[in-house]
Amino acid sequence: MTAHLSNGATNGTSNGNNQSSGVSLDDLPKSNIFTSSLPPDPTFPTPAASHTAPRQALGPRMVKGALYTYVRPEKSKEPELLAVSERAMRDIGLKPGEEKTEEFKKLVAGNKIFWDDQSEKGIYPWAQCYGGWQFGSWAGQLGDGRAISLFESTNPETKTRYEIQLKGAGKTPYSRFADGKAVLRSSIREFVVSEALNALNIPSTRALALTLLPDEKVRRERLEPGAIVTRFAQSWLRIGTFDILRARGNRDLIRQVSTYIAENVFDGWTSLPAVLPDNDNITTSAIKPPRDVPKTELQGAEGAEENRFTRLYREIVRRNAKTVAAWQAYAFTNGVLNTDNTSIFGLSIDFGPFAFLDNFDPDYTPNHDDHMLRYSYRNQPSIIWWNLVRLGESLGELLGAGSHVDDEQFISKGVTQDFAPELIKRAETIIGRVGEEFKAVFMAEYKRLMTARLGLKSQKGEEDENLYSELLDTMEALELDFNQFFRKLSSVNVADLADEEKRKDVA
Repeated sequence: MTAHLSNGATNGTSNGNNQSSGVSLDDLPKSNIFTSSLPPDPTFPTPAASHTAPRQALGPRMVKGALYTYVRPEKSKEPELLAVSERAMRDIGLKPGEEKTEEFKKLVAGNKIFWDDQSEKGIYPWAQCYGGWQFGSWAGQLGDGRAISLFESTNPETKTRYEIQLKGAGKTPYSRFADGKAVLRSSIREFVVSEALNALNIPSTRALALTLLPDEKVRRERLEPGAIVTRFAQSWLRIGTFDILRARGNRDLIRQVSTYIAENVFDGWTSLPAVLPDNDNITTSAIKPPRDVPKTELQGAEGAEENRFTRLYREIVRRNAKTVAAWQAYAFTNGVLNTDNTSIFGLSIDFGPFAFLDNFDPDYTPNHDDHMLRYSYRNQPSIIWWNLVRLGESLGELLGAGSHVDDEQFISKGVTQDFAPELIKRAETIIGRVGEEFKAVFMAEYKRLMTARLGLKSQKGEEDENLYSELLDTMEALELDFNQFFRKLSSVNVADLADEEKRKDVA
């Protein structure tokens, strides 16, 4: 029996009020802009080449010079649809009741794709190639080891485009030594937390459906039932996408992917943030920077000139600053903040050993392998910035090129020996300035959220910082439950706090 999870908030994709709106799965607009714009695995360069190949020939293996491999989900036997998020249905643009159709159930079980093997037309599924820094060490090629994207959908009303993906639908070239499967236990956790974060207005990938695979027994510490989570996001690109390109010296692909992100993931080059004023008041100016800068315009002081790729970098940094601020305000700990788990779109992504804090302990990490507490609650902002510096290094040539970024010699031959010192200095200066912007955006968003959580009408600068500091120190000393504290605080009547005696009674 299908159980429905509904929530009352969304990440700004739709108002969700019109219960009767939406279209059928067949009528939902679909595209494959990602695979049409970026280079495929050269071993299987077309859907037909992948479709006719024996499954074992697809991998696991190393894939170079590509952003993805065409790969189909494995067929599942007697799948059972366990849960569907009604909110996700509305945000994608599917009509109520569509989840009851056989076509929908086949899709979320990996038994339906929108590609015809006779005519070789339609959209063929794919898995992305990326690398990553894990626990501070380079891990090499990683990629979608158990995730397969089916197509991009566009909500007919909001025009928001999502990439629909199955997690747990079988091996890909990037599965390494794993089986490409997901167990029911972890799939339930991802389904719930994705929609819970969205309900809290914390940017997150989403979960549409949860499907049990009763015929699959997946070996982990023990045999467990298998499952598939159907999930979606505006983009599944991550910092690790750039990591692998930089490690392999694919400078042309770094430029190509950057351009793709600006033009197809974000709303074009003119949607990106303009340079901030060169003064000491970055805290104020960073909150809402001007935009609408022409694509080829150069901004900034001499030695720190910002071209369009710097504006792209700053947009990615700003989004992640706001997301980690929300994590801190709601005490969400990701647990595995590797660069392959850091979203270009600024989303909470790839949920492993995550947790919300119970008793307030800043050094808490839900990852039992994280003995150095690298990914603890306290360290999340600094780790996200560490990851963003890695992205800055991958984009370093483009950032440092300044006005020469479109010169034919720079594009075709790279950095000359004479130009290198100037380029490096400019890139380092820009990354440093963007780091200050990261801090300012993070603090502004954190203060905004904490002010709201405390029920305060307005912010009062330094007074608020002292308040938050003393509050967190008290919660840590008394081992108070973080989120329960705010829940109980919401039930306190202001009139009951009129004098010292009343405040003590309430406390």
